[in-house]
Amino acid sequence: MKRLVILISGRGSNMQALLEAQLPAEASAVISNEPSAKGLEIARSLGVPTRVVHHRDFADRGAFDLALMDAIDEYDPHLVILAGFMRILTPVFLAHFEGKVINIHPSLLPAYQGVDTHRRALQDGVKIHGCTVHFVTPDLDSGPIIVQAAVPVLPQDTEQTLAARVLEQEHRVLPRAAGWFLDGRLRLTGNQVRLAGECHYPDPISSPLTA
Repeated sequence: MKRLVILISGRGSNMQALLEAQLPAEASAVISNEPSAKGLEIARSLGVPTRVVHHRDFADRGAFDLALMDAIDEYDPHLVILAGFMRILTPVFLAHFEGKVINIHPSLLPAYQGVDTHRRALQDGVKIHGCTVHFVTPDLDSGPIIVQAAVPVLPQDTEQTLAARVLEQEHRVLPRAAGWFLDGRLRLTGNQVRLAGECHYPDPISSPLTA
């Protein structure tokens, strides 16, 4: 069976969605850079091994990434998923796991890279917001896009209500993208990701490219 490792920094709701999705892989470990991450408790309650590689224990980002890389290597994963992992990974780390790291980002990339995406979307008055699952590359939030899901921005929205609506879609598309990867259905050519085989979506504003 294929193996995956999930990286988190906080509450772990996307991690929980992955663990409950019955993916065609063993969740070998959940690793956090924050010892207090609530997601660690959730993972343990679901029977998944957990580890902490605390970024504050290391002199710099490079040293932390090497330690994290070594921890992940112990599980020899086919896929590494960033599920609310709030650290920028170095090129050395990403080269080591090239083509095997995916991330969920709370915006319709390439719009609103980085943080505070919901606040920025509301400030700009956009009418459609959403989330993106993408391959991770050294350029922040710029890797090839696997799938996106969109939600309307309502006149009465706050950051909190908009974030909650987007999070519902994150819980849908991240397990789906992970399943496609594990089933060998993703085809990466340059910066384009295509999905082999049929794709049935109940929601027309949630879509990948099909091969």
